[in-house]
Amino acid sequence: HVMIGPNVDIYTVNHLLDKEGRRHYHATALPVTIGNDVWIGGKATILPGVTIGDNVVVATGAVVTKDVPSNTIVAGVPARVIKELPE
Repeated sequence: HVMIGPNVDIYTVNHLLDKEGRRHYHATALPVTIGNDVWIGGKATILPGVTIGDNVVVATGAVVTKDVPSNTIVAGVPARVIKELPE
């Protein structure tokens, strides 16, 4: 089960960083994977290519830029582990 709060943004597409790629509207797509028993707080942002493990809480307003290990709480901009949770 996954609970997703209001106004959560989950992005899977990103633009290229070089000017030629942007001029030609090229983009890259990477999947976002969300495990079981995850709670994503309102207004959180999940960026392309991120994997969120099982039993994770993503705090309200967090910006997840990297993979999140299972059994943790992440918060902040960028999100970082602030607490470990029991399995």
